[in-house]
This record gives sequence, structure tokens and C-alpha cells, in this order.
Amino acid sequence: MSHWSILGSGVSALCVATALRAHSESIEMIVSEQPSASYFAGGMLAPFCEAEAAPHFKNLCDFDAIKWWKRHTQQVIQHGTLVLAPQRDHVELSRFAARTIQHQRVVPAQLEADLTHFAQGLFFKDEAHLDPRLALAELKHHLIQHDVPIHQGQASGRIIDCREIYAQDQMPLRAVRGEMLILEQPEVHLSRPIRFLHPRFACYLVPRQNGQFMLGATMLESDSRQPISVRSSMELLNAAYAIHPAFAEAHIVETGVGLRPAYQDNIPKISYHNQIFYINGMHRHGFLCAPWLAEKLVQHIAGSAT
Repeated sequence: MSHWSILGSGVSALCVATALRAHSESIEMIVSEQPSASYFAGGMLAPFCEAEAAPHFKNLCDFDAIKWWKRHTQQVIQHGTLVLAPQRDHVELSRFAARTIQHQRVVPAQLEADLTHFAQGLFFKDEAHLDPRLALAELKHHLIQHDVPIHQGQASGRIIDCREIYAQDQMPLRAVRGEMLILEQPEVHLSRPIRFLHPRFACYLVPRQNGQFMLGATMLESDSRQPISVRSSMELLNAAYAIHPAFAEAHIVETGVGLRPAYQDNIPKISYHNQIFYINGMHRHGFLCAPWLAEKLVQHIAGSAT
């Protein structure tokens, strides 16, 4: 049995650590104080919706991430995903429907009583969501309970590099900037993520605890960590207002910027160079693909050991 040093603190690193520990491998995690893109994620487990923008996605990730997260955390809420569009852009809803599967046409107010001003929507009943921060904290807590060392020191084992964008010095990664906001509006009640078809980027509103909602996210080819721009803020907030006018009175309790790591083809990969494994390139699919790649790596390691 090898001893493994997992570099990183985001969703990829924690999924790899969780999968290896479940297979009784000896592990440690080497973390840093650098911010992870996972901290700013929406946490949507939405393989059918994501396939609209990434046609390769369903074949690439033929893996039930929802079951994986249910097995390892208590954070999964499986109420499906509701896709909406402004009335003037109803053609966009038909286009989205034509490019996806496992959905049905619905009257939104029949699912979400507060959405009375939308005539139609698409409902993906098998999808789910979670709060990324709570889910990752739970994975980390379980690792600590099982005496997995988590520290900022030197690696003492074979390295698995899951450092997200910070592995640019070793891998051909580019940064895709994502900007988000956390809104607080207890007068709006939603039980599932709302995807709002926006002409420039995928916009979504994800319910969190205590009347809060995560609103995101831009997709900018940029490695800037500057705070969210006025333009992005206005576009996101206009979308929130279009979903429900009560968001005009919401409080902005947080803004954030994350740099998603992506390869040229936007497909996540396991690589092996100079006796180091690299798991990276999650793009916007970290919470869907990280468990899949983690289990794939474990299978490879187990096969190599036999």
C-alpha cells in the first residue's frame, strides 16, 4: 500500500481524499490559504442541464454524482431544476429543450408558488443541489474524524495534485473567471435552483439557508481576481429581478470571484507526469465531475496494485 499526499483544498482534493480513505489507502492532505474556486460554486448537481452547453458532458461523466454526494454528505437536496426564460425569449426555452433530455414542460407556479409571472418552464426532476461550503466542510470533518492529517507542511507520500488553477505551472490550464453574489430576501420562497436563460451567460439562482440565494455566474476568459465588476453585478441583479421583483429589496450579503481551471477543450482529466497524478480542468463542473474522477483514480490505483 502506498502513502498518498493530496495537494489542494477544493472539491477535487476532498473528493480524492474521501474516495482513497474509503478504500483504506494511507493519505494526507497538503492545503494552502489560497482561495479555491469551489468556495464560490453554485453546487448544482445538474448533468442534464449542463449537457446543453457541453454536449460531450453526459458521455464523459456517465456517473451518478448525486448518489456519491448522498453517500458522503447530508447536504443533497433533490428537488430538481427549473429552467425559465423571459417571455420575449421563449424561443430560447425551446432551443434549450431541444438540446437536453429528461425534462418536461411545466407551468412554473405549479412547482414554485412565487413564480406566477412565468407561463412555462422546463423541469428536470432528477437533478439536485447542495451548499458547496457545507458539503466540503462535511467531507473535511469526516476525514479529520478518521485521523487524516491535514496540514500546510511538506508532502511525505506519492503526490496527487488537485490544486485547481494553481497547477498552471505544471499543466496547460486557463482561468475562467466566475463572479457571484449572495442575496438575502426571506420574502421569496424557492425550493430548487432556477436557471434563467440569459443571452450572455448561464445565470442561475440557488436557494441556500435562512432566506439566502446564490446568484451566478459569469463566464469570463480572464485570470483577474479583482472584485466583481459593475457590469456583471447589474446583469446578474437584473436577472434576479426578472425572476422575482422582490429581489429589488434584497440585501447583497456577499460578492465573490473564483477562477475556474479549464483545459482547452473544457474536459476534466486525470494526467500522470513525472510520477505525479494530476486531477484538474473541472471548468464549471467540479461538483459533478470531481467524484467521478476521484473514483476513477482509485480504480486505477487498485488495478495497478494487483
